[in-house]
Amino acid sequence: MSNDLKVKVLYVSAELLPLLKTGGLADVSAALPPALAAQGADVRLLLPAFPSVQAGVTPSGPALPLPAGRDAHHHHHPAHHPAWVHSLPAGLGPLAHTADGTTPWLQAGHITASGQPVWLLHAPGLYEQGQHPYHDDNGHAWANSAARFAWLGWAAALLGLGLDSAWTPDVVHGHDWHTGLGLAYLHHLGAHAHLPRPATVFTIHNLAYQGVFGPEVRTPLGLPATLFHMHGLEYHGNVSFMKAGLVFSDAITTVSPTYAREITRPEQGCGLDGVLRHRQSVLHGILNGVDDAVWNPATDPLVQPGYSADDLSGKAQAKARLQQRMGLQASPGALLCCVVSRLTSQKGLHLLPEVVDDLVASGGQLAVLGTGDQAIVQALQEAQRRHPASVALHVGYDEALAHQLIGGSDMILVPSQFEPCGLTQLYGLRYGTLPLVRAVGGLADTVTDCTLENIDDGSATGVVFGELSAWGLRTALRRALALHRRPADWLTVQRNAMRQHFDWASAARAYLGIYRNLLARPLHTRPGSLSN
Repeated sequence: MSNDLKVKVLYVSAELLPLLKTGGLADVSAALPPALAAQGADVRLLLPAFPSVQAGVTPSGPALPLPAGRDAHHHHHPAHHPAWVHSLPAGLGPLAHTADGTTPWLQAGHITASGQPVWLLHAPGLYEQGQHPYHDDNGHAWANSAARFAWLGWAAALLGLGLDSAWTPDVVHGHDWHTGLGLAYLHHLGAHAHLPRPATVFTIHNLAYQGVFGPEVRTPLGLPATLFHMHGLEYHGNVSFMKAGLVFSDAITTVSPTYAREITRPEQGCGLDGVLRHRQSVLHGILNGVDDAVWNPATDPLVQPGYSADDLSGKAQAKARLQQRMGLQASPGALLCCVVSRLTSQKGLHLLPEVVDDLVASGGQLAVLGTGDQAIVQALQEAQRRHPASVALHVGYDEALAHQLIGGSDMILVPSQFEPCGLTQLYGLRYGTLPLVRAVGGLADTVTDCTLENIDDGSATGVVFGELSAWGLRTALRRALALHRRPADWLTVQRNAMRQHFDWASAARAYLGIYRNLLARPLHTRPGSLSN
């Protein structure tokens, strides 16, 4: 570990709020590094230079060219690199895949808005096309997806082994499949070059997205036979970036204790439950937090006048404003339910169109913000046509509207088929917008059902149901409507919800504990050293 006892952490991610967001990974990447830094860690991010990311980064240091595996010994900038970079083993590292034939490079800088230090990975031709980092407008993965994230992994591996002699991390912490190959590169590059390597941690934010590519990527990505086998990154004859992260990391974390248990079983293991059972001793579930600087109903500039558990008058005003903005009937007494989500069956939202008519008939309202499955979107558009005063739909993503929806609604619906952690239910709790959730993953860990006994003992914070069906969701909504008709009990549950505390400081402490535990062990005894 570093002599100054500050743990140096290279935090590797494809997304960062507010620069690039497709889901909760971006929120975590914005909140966890500062929380780690607040507890004394020295954290630097590594991000691909997607256009929106590049626009939010101020360069502040040298550019370091990245050697590709085949031509490392011919590299044309020797002065920038320690000697070992010039003798990389053949077959390790991706070939230069950039459109104009240049080798990718790293630019030191900092996030303009927050000042967080960052390495930005430039690779001409890899990151420029389209708005979405993973797929085109038709939902098809970019043809160069494997190269996009192999280069991210290669950059992480080289930085992990001392590419920047002024800052070598103690820990490389990769997030989701986009970073998995980096841990495989790092593991084998360190072994072949006889170099001490940093400790490695891999966090699963959603196991369903795995970065699986055909065997034809092996050669261009420089993956030797020693990596491509059943106990390595081979997955049914293909290359799995997610599996690489699971196999070659010293520790694996995911974003809730329940999800950590669920993914070791076939129902939620997405084909990797066997690997996760094998590595269960190093698998940890750490709940995500809520960034109080962003999500706080008392200070949120998008929800003013603010409110608190002790004075909820501002919430009534937020509800009235939201009904007006969304074109809903002005009705203080209606149960206003919101959805802020990807509109997919994973989120259980294929069930929503089946229960809308019942909700409206019971005096409820629904406001939806999201994009996704076209069949779900069309069914909700039809519901809006049937009930224009009670159903509103905004297709797309709008961070400001998300705050207004969560601030002004009575309830937020998260009926997920599976949910690693979930963030919107945490935002709902914080804003007194009671979560209605299915009992899976982080939803089960963070919301307590409003049974009579739970209301009585002060633990109830929302509505929890089990069966993934229209009947299950409809029954949960009936219970929510019944609770809403009992204002004193509703207020009790609302105040309980607002007093829950899911903070990033607690999560950061747990991650630091994992880092320090790994760093206290000799390299050859770390779990990832045995994965081969």
